[in-house]
Amino acid sequence: MARKKIIAGNWKMNMTPSEAVKLVAELEPLVKNDAVDVVYCVPAIDIVPVVEAVKGSNVQVGAENMYFEESGAYTGEISAAMLVDAGVKYVIIGHSERRDYFKEDDALLNKKVKKAIASGLTPILCCGESLEQREMGVTMDWIRFQIKSDLVDVTADQVKDIVIAYEPIWAIGTGKTATTEQAEEVCKGIRECIAQMYDQATADAVRIQYGGSVNAGNAAELFAQPNIDGGLVGGASLKADFGKIVCY
Repeated sequence: MARKKIIAGNWKMNMTPSEAVKLVAELEPLVKNDAVDVVYCVPAIDIVPVVEAVKGSNVQVGAENMYFEESGAYTGEISAAMLVDAGVKYVIIGHSERRDYFKEDDALLNKKVKKAIASGLTPILCCGESLEQREMGVTMDWIRFQIKSDLVDVTADQVKDIVIAYEPIWAIGTGKTATTEQAEEVCKGIRECIAQMYDQATADAVRIQYGGSVNAGNAAELFAQPNIDGGLVGGASLKADFGKIVCY
């Protein structure tokens, strides 16, 4: 089945609100491509101005994180309801930086995934292995564990609408990129995992991105693979070159 590509920028902890609005204006003519879904996942403080800045364009806005509780005494956290009310459509969940630096485990991420879905947000669920795990030959064992844990009690119909991002940790922000063959092999393995958990129709519907030093030079080859449905782009999403990635 034909899956529409989705190319999302993960701005991480970059761009003040004024810088964000300027970047959106710079990128607007460069990212016009109705053949793909374009998403800017921006810092929380940038969400409101960026939602306003992308109005009338082909771009949708995502958040980089959220909490699973509806409201309450959770200082510094942002709820799904807050994101929805602000105009957010997507939310990154389980990025390796959240797992590593902020010690988010799969039980927590499962709660976040279910809350995002229940609130009408589309999760971009991240998974990936460390260099040590790849060298040990346990890449797919680890990634299957992550996906199975993060999708506990998530139905097939719900899974069809989420996005899964494969990001080898050793390739994030390092300039190293998984070879096209390595990226396709793991994305194919993720699809097979979803088929085993649910069914083939569900697996065929899920969009799977590759992330990890995606740039204008390697995007076309990566996105041409049968199981890679776009990219989660870090540093390159903060430059005019992001337009070349979107219009690969």
